[in-house]
Amino acid sequence: MNLGAGWVWRLLFLSSMVLAAIASSHEHPESEALGGDGGLDEEELQVLMADDDEEEEAMVTDEEQFEEDKDGAETSEIDANVTFQVTYKTPVPTGDVYFTETFDDGSLDRWQLSKTMKEDADEDIAKYDGKWMVEPLKENKVPGDQGLVLKSRAKHHAIAAMLDKPFVFQDESLVVQYEVNFQDGIDCGGAYIKLLSDSGSLSLEQFHDRTPYTIMFGPDKCGEDYKLHFIFRHKNPLNKDMEEKHAKRADVDLKKFYTDRKTHLYTLVLNPDNSYEMFIDQSSVSRGNLLSDMVPPVNPPKEIDDPNDSKPDDWDERAKIPDPEAMKPDDWDEDAPAKIEDPDALKPEGWLDDEPEFVSDPNAEKPEDWDEEMDGEWEAPQVPNPACETAPGCGEWKKPMINNPQYKGKWKAPLIDNPNYQGVWKPRKMMNPEYFEDLHPFRMTPFKAVGLELWSMTSDIYFDNFIITSHKEVADRWASDSWGLKKLVASANEPGIFAQLMMAAEERPWLWIIYILTVGLPIGLAVLFCWPKKPVDDYVYKKVELPQARIEEEDEEEEEEEEGAADEEDKEAEPAAGEGVTEDNGAQEDNQEGADNGEEEEMEEEEEEEEEAEESKSPERTLEDEQGDEGSVAEESHKQAVRKRRVRKD
Repeated sequence: MNLGAGWVWRLLFLSSMVLAAIASSHEHPESEALGGDGGLDEEELQVLMADDDEEEEAMVTDEEQFEEDKDGAETSEIDANVTFQVTYKTPVPTGDVYFTETFDDGSLDRWQLSKTMKEDADEDIAKYDGKWMVEPLKENKVPGDQGLVLKSRAKHHAIAAMLDKPFVFQDESLVVQYEVNFQDGIDCGGAYIKLLSDSGSLSLEQFHDRTPYTIMFGPDKCGEDYKLHFIFRHKNPLNKDMEEKHAKRADVDLKKFYTDRKTHLYTLVLNPDNSYEMFIDQSSVSRGNLLSDMVPPVNPPKEIDDPNDSKPDDWDERAKIPDPEAMKPDDWDEDAPAKIEDPDALKPEGWLDDEPEFVSDPNAEKPEDWDEEMDGEWEAPQVPNPACETAPGCGEWKKPMINNPQYKGKWKAPLIDNPNYQGVWKPRKMMNPEYFEDLHPFRMTPFKAVGLELWSMTSDIYFDNFIITSHKEVADRWASDSWGLKKLVASANEPGIFAQLMMAAEERPWLWIIYILTVGLPIGLAVLFCWPKKPVDDYVYKKVELPQARIEEEDEEEEEEEEGAADEEDKEAEPAAGEGVTEDNGAQEDNQEGADNGEEEEMEEEEEEEEEAEESKSPERTLEDEQGDEGSVAEESHKQAVRKRRVRKD
């Protein structure tokens, strides 16, 4: 069966798709959580790629070197392998905002370092003395772009900044967004932010872990527990206590965002209808409602168990009880053993009763340093008795134990339904004295500052491009002008597909098997179905040769039979023919023989032309056609033999 070339190309295409999917799943795990192109549409990409001499430029090349000239100015020497260029400009919000920070000016003028001590901590580590710096990224840096970097490890860090204006929870949504890059990975530590509550006593110099906050949001990791926090503090309207409410865990695996050492965008959207949604790289990872998806719930239960209620002494919770009327049968033997000796067992022949299983090692010698006063009398170690190796056993023979058919165990009365069963006791319900119903938990305590209060066992955690606004569109535009550019540069600096495949195979050697199968399978199929076939003429000749031989043998047998019959007829016809033979008859016979010979030659020429026409047919015939041709050739051969016999007979 011949497979068309289209199928081969389809197989090659599918194999390449599988290969690309493997490389994408192993080397680009972050793409699973990315939404499209990160919020960059065609118009925005054109803005990013605009050529403005007044702006700083980030050149994405195969090799890029930065040198400083004599005046200290930084220049870029770029080779001819420039793929494209993007233009960086410090993002500017396109709408009403409460807070923005890019750190591109290299200063921390609006930020205040904490000067207090952490409560409930040892004095040597209680001080917030962790270092902060403003510097660019280590990898995939964009010239002119800088961020806030946590520089110390195993120290407490605290820094905060005031908002342009306090945020009051009324009729507008809250959108909080910022970037994080774990440049050296993360062992144990967080990168979350706190929105500090608006209170008359708020002092950024005294910012510590107990400072009141309204919302805490951001990534946190310790051990193998990867989290994305969203916590808000809710005021109990009855006792005025503040309680922390935690959102449910994210719906996706967060590990890749902590280990790939890339800049990721974290966004929280909180709406006046109490709904919330969290995004990573503009892809939703968790959503819910403040009334139904927080732990513990915002509103307490309406009814609770009565703490003063107790179970009565006569309360019967037993669903089944032993039958009080049941009696133990008279033949029930509780003392019968579970195992008895097998009465039918016989001692094997050749059992050595007088031989012990173990004997003293005759080759053992007492050590020279053996002290009988300290170590006691020396005895040779025991070894298996050699005499028992060929015997069924040694020592005293005992019958093997079997299960006792008379054993029944201790008798117990069967269980019946308890007529006094009252069910499982539960305390009665009562109205919850602390019950309240807050249908608008969105209306939280206003906040007027943003702060980072962190402990980390890993340094060089990068923060950048903070924005707090009421409109998701403003935050998206801000992200396209900042994080979108970082993503574009990082994607351009990714290694090629073959380099990624090799790197993946180094980490996971079993991928080589997939690579070999993916490449070898299409090649093998192509060779199998595209290899040139043998000429059909030879094939038909071989197929026809065997039946032709059989037909010739049958024809020879028939010819012998017919010749024998013809000889008998000639013998019978000779006397009559001899009497009336004349010279004229002889001449007629000669003429008839000449005509017969001519007809025979014409028939043979026609048969040869038919055979040549049959052989000149297209060799590209299927197996069914060849089988049909074989039958037709055999039939034609048979007809030809019959004609020859008739000619010879005539």
